[in-house]
Amino acid sequence: MAKKRYQVQVSLYILVPFITSGAALIWVLLTEQVIQYMGTRGAYAWISPLWKLGVLIATYLLSLLVTWIILNPVSKFIQKAEALPVYPRPPEDKGPSQPIDAVAHYSQVFDQITSILSKVEAKELFPGMIGQSKVMRGIFSQILKVARTDSTVLIDGESGTGKELVASSLYEHSFRRGKPFIKLNCVAIPESLLESELFGHEKGAFTGAASQKVGKFELAHGGTIFLDEIGDMPLATQAKLLRVLQEKEFERVGGNQTIRVDVRFVAATNKNLMEMVRQGTFREDLYYRLNVFSVHLPPLRERKEDIPILAAHFLERAGNPVRLAEETLQILTAYAWPGNVRELQNTLERAAVLAENGLITPSLLPGHLTGTIPSQAIQQPDASQPRSIDERIDEVEKGLIIEALSRSGGVQVRAAELLGINQRSLWHRIKKLGIDVESLKNQQKM
Repeated sequence: MAKKRYQVQVSLYILVPFITSGAALIWVLLTEQVIQYMGTRGAYAWISPLWKLGVLIATYLLSLLVTWIILNPVSKFIQKAEALPVYPRPPEDKGPSQPIDAVAHYSQVFDQITSILSKVEAKELFPGMIGQSKVMRGIFSQILKVARTDSTVLIDGESGTGKELVASSLYEHSFRRGKPFIKLNCVAIPESLLESELFGHEKGAFTGAASQKVGKFELAHGGTIFLDEIGDMPLATQAKLLRVLQEKEFERVGGNQTIRVDVRFVAATNKNLMEMVRQGTFREDLYYRLNVFSVHLPPLRERKEDIPILAAHFLERAGNPVRLAEETLQILTAYAWPGNVRELQNTLERAAVLAENGLITPSLLPGHLTGTIPSQAIQQPDASQPRSIDERIDEVEKGLIIEALSRSGGVQVRAAELLGINQRSLWHRIKKLGIDVESLKNQQKM
């Protein structure tokens, strides 16, 4: 039987100071012995400078050895990382770059690698959700944290932002994967039938109930139930839903037998539930029961960095090979997209059908995008939150900058040339508008 070997892990924060301190202590002790020895022979005066020089050289060489042992693997990793095809590089026409010190270079490379890994993780773990912007990677992180719990999740966001995709991702990464995943849109079911759909009914419970029906909660037993557009649920049904959330039990419509279920709740809404609570159209106790963990999906106009990659994804699925003209991409990134990702998808599918030479030009886009047809949606995507002219100008400016960064692979020097402004001005605009440059870098290779 092989003898088991034990290894002790020592932190570099302990090891490096220990080595340097030990070396210093050894030189102090040796120096003391040398001084005593030379003092007895009267030769200290001429040997002292040579000894000091020797101590200095030996200490430098020892420090150099320790630094090499620690940094050599790091340097090799940096070289291999920069040689990878997916590592972003400046365009050849940019010219020689400004030299930077080793620490700054290492930090820059590690930042790039972290960004690449997070994008790869997003593609692998969330193949159905397209987005590489910082805000979307944050949402992916939230999903992974809450998915493997039984906490109730409330997803909010405008129509077309992908709330159902988030619910599906929560299910796919949960311990309940492989068990029932039941979806119900509260708007799609007439109010008179909603309770029957949720809780089921007994035979003869109401006119037309010719047989017993099992409800969605029973079907979801052991799994997950997703209630979409829960803000449109009637108050009477809200009270019964609250009981299921609290007690995990209910009765079928027209029945008196208590049924217990084990389900995980995920709900979604495009409405402001807190405002509805203040208006008395949504139960406050139900709101707090649902809002255990909330996931907010931003509208597309707040993550325009994802528009180029979303467009590429939708065009890949088109029946015929098509691509976007540069002017078309500029229009797409400048538009406010009140219908969010769903509107972008429909727009591109329509344009792909019309494209005869494989190129989607601005003339193939709907008139309200190009400005040939006035559109109230462009001027005010959210009627409940009017925007000033400065906000609208910022939105157009943000779209132009994102389009230029996308064309330049995220290289700001090249993007500034395309926009006809200096690099410092572009940097200030990027900071002011909150543009995530990292998500735009090297999209063609990702």
